[in-house]
Amino acid sequence: MYKIAVFLSGILFFAGNLLAGTEKVGISPSKGQRAIDNLLAGRFKWTVSSPLVYPAESLSDLFYSVKDPTIVYYKGRWHLFCTIRGQARSHQIEYICFDDWKNVDAAKRYILTLTKGYFCAPQVFYFAPHKRWYLIYQTGDQTRKPSLQPAYSTSWDISDPNLWTEPTLLFQQQPDNVKMWIDFWVICDSSRAHLFFTSLDGQMWRSETKLSDFPSGWSKPTVVLRGDIFEASHTYYLKGLNKFMTIIEAQADGRRYYKAYLAETLDGEWNPLAATKNKPFAGPINTIDSAAHWTDSFSHGELIRDGYDQTLTVDPNNIRFLFQGVSDQNMAGKKYGEIPWRLGMLTAAK
Repeated sequence: MYKIAVFLSGILFFAGNLLAGTEKVGISPSKGQRAIDNLLAGRFKWTVSSPLVYPAESLSDLFYSVKDPTIVYYKGRWHLFCTIRGQARSHQIEYICFDDWKNVDAAKRYILTLTKGYFCAPQVFYFAPHKRWYLIYQTGDQTRKPSLQPAYSTSWDISDPNLWTEPTLLFQQQPDNVKMWIDFWVICDSSRAHLFFTSLDGQMWRSETKLSDFPSGWSKPTVVLRGDIFEASHTYYLKGLNKFMTIIEAQADGRRYYKAYLAETLDGEWNPLAATKNKPFAGPINTIDSAAHWTDSFSHGELIRDGYDQTLTVDPNNIRFLFQGVSDQNMAGKKYGEIPWRLGMLTAAK
């Protein structure tokens, strides 16, 4: 027994020294852990794809741009909704379904027939409690001030563009403390739905409703973030980290770029993560072209989600960003509505 004990203690001593040795020389962390460490430190570096989605050709309208993407992967296919800017109709939402990104620009395009008026800037998700798909977007109501209003449509089949219901406004009446709002975004936790939007004046707002009351019963909006921010705030749950990240568009030197903020809870304080021009979430300073240069702006985009439901979960080990871009050259001298935005993908640089 004594010899066995000595033998076992020797093995433990050797194993302990071996582990201590690996700590001394340093074992490089896994790729996933490096990605998480970089995210939590606000260190983002991206590779820019070639343009993936162009405006569709049409005999009835001249389409200038495709923009404001929202996307989910469901049952082996990508379901992409985006704004198209045209000459005959300024703002409409288009739907594209495809199996692989290499086939996206050959996929059939459908313009949703939600309304004959203005509608754009969509967000899509599956609301599990109702077992229905929701499309959140902005539409026009000339009886209200401002006329731009948050609305929703629902469908039981995301793949059929003809099934979406007509617009229903989220608020029964205009909140008396909001004079301007744009780019509406819903995310849910275990008990509440939270609506975020911006007001084009350096402020991000939040409203909430009980999960059981969604999509009605919204509280009076309050300002939750002030800073050098502009529009298109999109908020996500970071899988495995129990944190939330908001990415939000800003402007500098005539270009668009994205900032990022972190919070512990959706009703909590938003702290800067990558929130300056020189340390952005995504901008000219931290992106590398993978092919011919085509964009100097990184504008209204959507993170690729790890799922499709109302929690808007993303995998911090594999963050990708579908965005609208344009070069300085192609933007120069054009009216805002005629800027030729295209959709591209940012992938974490190796």
